[in-house]
Amino acid sequence: MPISVTMPRLSDTMEAGTIVRWNVKEGDEVTSGQVVADIETDKATMEMPVFDDGRIARLLVPAGQSVKVGTQIAVIAEEGESLESAAKGGGSAAPVAAKAVAAAPSAPVASAALSHAAPSHAAPASRDEESVTVGGQRVRVSPVARRMAEEHGIALGSLQGSGPGGRIIKRDVLTAMENTASRPSAPVVAAPTATAQALAVPVASASRPSGGLVIAGLESERVSVSGMRQTIARRLVESKTTIPHYQVSMKFDLDRLMAVREQLNTELASTGIKLSVNDFIVRGCALAMARHPYVNSSWAGDAIAMHKQVNVGVAVALDESKGGGLVVAVIRDADRKSLRAISAESKALGEKARTRGLSAEDMADSTFTVSNLGMFGVEHFTAIINPPNSAILACGAAIKQPVVRNDELTVGFEMTATLSSDHRVIDGAMAARW
Repeated sequence: MPISVTMPRLSDTMEAGTIVRWNVKEGDEVTSGQVVADIETDKATMEMPVFDDGRIARLLVPAGQSVKVGTQIAVIAEEGESLESAAKGGGSAAPVAAKAVAAAPSAPVASAALSHAAPSHAAPASRDEESVTVGGQRVRVSPVARRMAEEHGIALGSLQGSGPGGRIIKRDVLTAMENTASRPSAPVVAAPTATAQALAVPVASASRPSGGLVIAGLESERVSVSGMRQTIARRLVESKTTIPHYQVSMKFDLDRLMAVREQLNTELASTGIKLSVNDFIVRGCALAMARHPYVNSSWAGDAIAMHKQVNVGVAVALDESKGGGLVVAVIRDADRKSLRAISAESKALGEKARTRGLSAEDMADSTFTVSNLGMFGVEHFTAIINPPNSAILACGAAIKQPVVRNDELTVGFEMTATLSSDHRVIDGAMAARW
């Protein structure tokens, strides 16, 4: 009896997956637990194992193709079964009843899109459903989706529900918000200048649904985006449109930090450990949470979730030659770890992110995020909050420059850092004290 291998659901919001590559070919022997393919989901690229012994009789879906969860993607011939008969009886690449081929929790991830603690967009249970009348018809909608639609002026009658039974859920409202934000405002296109009229031509909605103008003679190349990049776009739009961001910037004297760092690195030279400025920043942020717990909290609708663990996420940029993107590696219980431990863990997670890929656990449960562009010479920038965090710290470079110390002009190190906060949780004075 041939064994069907179906596209597994590798995340709570996954509806389809793309086979990045097959690690086996037809005729190969496989054993339970063996990784046979890399699957790109809406959040990450993950390794997919099989849970049966046998031989690959047929690969139904080629690399690069996206199929829905539950679609049969391969056939395994059991021991003693011929490949030909198994391949003939294995069916085709069409949705079937999903077999238990879910990835183990520890399945490695090749890349992830700022999504380690994303709020679930899965369909709500029936007890969380409301029914409203729109245009004389009853519309099924989740309470969260209804509130979001009201807050952002989205008409429920204009939405097509993607939840069970056509129920409108949070994801549907977010999609409508993204589409609305992508449309140019009427005043911009209503009265173009004479120069613009001469150089620009309208774009047909078929080629660019969001509308807009294209400069005549401008050559462009359309580059397909990965599922990870799509998730980054969706998550950042969600963050900026649903979280009331504000920023507080301060300039910090790093003279003593740089002196201590140099001293410790000299002492640790024989061990191969080299502390970075970012290690001190992560440690400092974690310790500050004990005195300012609201910065280590999340907005929970009708309450504030005060987290008992301090898990600091560190943003890691991936190599553009491999598709780029951004992941957040999480250092758990950072307030209880030494500088050496934080340094070693940060380096290990960064290396793993750029080579093998982080696991889902490596990116889960952050309560605060640090984003540092100082190594690129950036002096100041702001960062977008990584939900469900309430804050993210954007750190610039430690710059050696003329400074005033004890009323005297001298040369010292200074760094500008900007805290982006969720105003529903963190007030301005609270952010400044932190």
